[in-house]
Amino acid sequence: MTGPALRPLLIVTAVDAERDAILAGLPAGRPPVTVAAVGVGPAAAAASTARLLALAEAAGHPYRAVLSAGIAGGFAGRASIGTVALAARSVQADLGAESPDGWLSLDQLGLGTVAVTADPGVLAELRARLPAAPVGDVLTVATGTGTAGRAAALATAYPAAVAEAMEGYGVGCAAAGAGVGFGELRAISNLVGPRDRSAWRIGEALAALTAAAARLA
Repeated sequence: MTGPALRPLLIVTAVDAERDAILAGLPAGRPPVTVAAVGVGPAAAAASTARLLALAEAAGHPYRAVLSAGIAGGFAGRASIGTVALAARSVQADLGAESPDGWLSLDQLGLGTVAVTADPGVLAELRARLPAAPVGDVLTVATGTGTAGRAAALATAYPAAVAEAMEGYGVGCAAAGAGVGFGELRAISNLVGPRDRSAWRIGEALAALTAAAARLA
């Protein structure tokens, strides 16, 4: 099964379809791995993940690592549809304040940080199993990008961004609070930019999640 930095492992997804895609790639009788759908968005993901981690610790069987996984939008030229990307950092890209001088992040406001860095051991094991996956910032947003202008602004503000999703930062905060390793894995279903459901390839992304789960096993 998974290597020492990932065992025992909690994998959290936003929705059931992502959970089921991951389960389809894992072998039967997978005692070191738990997969759970925890809800959409950073708040739901943080709250539910924190609860799962606390319950496991209270039962005397704490997780060693938690992985935020699911489908995502990929930034053009950085992550292709149907492939998977890994987070070196999970960054809450829309947490901050507007000002006359432009957007100010939580860091710039002096109120904390908008980034959770992936655990080095977890990331190393993920990279070993998924060597073709691009690695960079995976942006967490509460409002999905739907215009070319917003996509360009994010790509400029975060030049290391490879993907955009809605849960990673919340899961990362829960992991940090529990003192467990954290990582994020995303399968690309569409490109970040103008919202065009007809161009989404959700089936391909879910299949990529299944294939990635099989590589973890």
